[in-house]
Amino acid sequence: MSDPILKIRDLSVAFSQGGKTNLAVDHVSFEISKGETVALVGESGSGKSVSALSILKLLPYPAASHPSGTILFKGEDLLDNDEEDLRRVRGDDITMIFQEPMTSLNPLHSIERQIGEILQVHRGMSDSEARKRVLELLHQVGIKEPERRLGAYPHQLSGGQRQRVMIAMSLANDPELLIADEPTTALDVTVQAQILELLAELQRERDMAMLFITHDLSVVRKISDRVCVMQAGRIVEQGPTKEIFDNPQEAYTRKLLEAEPSGSPPKTDESAPVVMKGDDIKVWFPIKRGLMRRTVDHVKAVDGISVKVREGQTLGVVGESGSGKTTLGLALVRLISSEGQIRFEDKQIDQYSFRQMRPMRDAVQVVFQDPFGSLSPRMSVADIVEEGLKIHAAELTAEERDERVVRALQEVGLDAESRHRYPHEFSGGQRQRIAIARAIVLNPRFIMLDEPTSALDMSVQAQVVDLLRDLQKRHNLAYMFISHDLKVVRALANEVIVMRNGEVVEHGPAKQIFDDPQTDYTRALMAAAFNLETAPEGVVSQ
Repeated sequence: MSDPILKIRDLSVAFSQGGKTNLAVDHVSFEISKGETVALVGESGSGKSVSALSILKLLPYPAASHPSGTILFKGEDLLDNDEEDLRRVRGDDITMIFQEPMTSLNPLHSIERQIGEILQVHRGMSDSEARKRVLELLHQVGIKEPERRLGAYPHQLSGGQRQRVMIAMSLANDPELLIADEPTTALDVTVQAQILELLAELQRERDMAMLFITHDLSVVRKISDRVCVMQAGRIVEQGPTKEIFDNPQEAYTRKLLEAEPSGSPPKTDESAPVVMKGDDIKVWFPIKRGLMRRTVDHVKAVDGISVKVREGQTLGVVGESGSGKTTLGLALVRLISSEGQIRFEDKQIDQYSFRQMRPMRDAVQVVFQDPFGSLSPRMSVADIVEEGLKIHAAELTAEERDERVVRALQEVGLDAESRHRYPHEFSGGQRQRIAIARAIVLNPRFIMLDEPTSALDMSVQAQVVDLLRDLQKRHNLAYMFISHDLKVVRALANEVIVMRNGEVVEHGPAKQIFDDPQTDYTRALMAAAFNLETAPEGVVSQ
């Protein structure tokens, strides 16, 4: 291994607020050589991202400070650099892939402009040169039909597609050090495998160093040379990846390695009443071109799908990003328009307007993928959870509403006193529990769960899966569980549908789908998720 390109020595990070100082990172030391991948692993709040953000001084200074330490990049201490010197390093010598692309991408700029800006600032490229390079990058990271995506805005892309755009931006200038902060969290298993392979290939070609931050230990095993395990701001164990996985020395490391969603879904009951049913559901988005904006084609996001979800049962919906999973769920709960018949219990609701659906929203609830985006930062937890009660249980007094809020928070494993705090004061797992509490406080019959565990570390994932299973049993809830994480789906779902390009490619009991998949595509998903033999070549393409 060559001399380290990055040396971090005794790094500490403190945050000051209201006269109090909290130490988030405590005397951390590690180094990375050219061509090497070092993984920082640990649970939420362990200090992984704070350590990484310190390298480029992207923390909220002056609230953040460094009581101790040096960060040497090619012999230069980045902590001593002024803003002008850092601007030359950022986006050129060192780049970063952030965890949440929706908050990192500019919602007002097209994809072409956002990637092209980096090339023009650091490389002085013309518009045509930048456009050509942008197309190359989008193709490299697996964006389908990149020419059609150049003018797209972030909100027009799926979560996985947005993350791929972030990766393209980070690789645009062939950096010497790439910091990847949970870069595959929002990606489905097959695309995750492709992105990891792409990063490894680019690293080999460029002899690029990589700092890889993740809570997914299966990813760490695939991509890293060395591992640093963080807990409460300290590195508690570090060493070669194989050594850490085969012979962990610390109890905390063993806990991380053992954390995985487990258990079984409730017993399948074919006689249970159907709570939600969709027949031949179609969601087609028009493609308009020309001066008159005439419709020339359609994107068939959901194309003739039929599903049913029974009381006390879970329907798992799996597939790659852009397969139509979330669109199907939003159609069933009438948050987007669709064709086809939709029945909720004894009511046909496919023709219901937004106003007609409103009285039923207490019985039909949604838990979204990103709790930080779906919880208002200006409202306390009590206000967030109570909001639905003010509409759907207006007869309750303020004291009765507060009792319901306390009970809901306790059901999801949160301290009732935390209801007076705000979302930013909670970890990702706690915010997802708040989102679940907001749903169950209304005593729903059906909950559509859209990737509710994708951004959570493994131990918290396992806790949330146990929580959802417990709530389902206690309240006889019907779940539609949308996910690209097949391990989570296996622990929760009675029945599974596998989607691709808006259509169902396989549908059946969960045990059959997982143990004996019938299509090459499903086998490819299973291979990527469970580290089985490689799927047939060309089955999964982006």
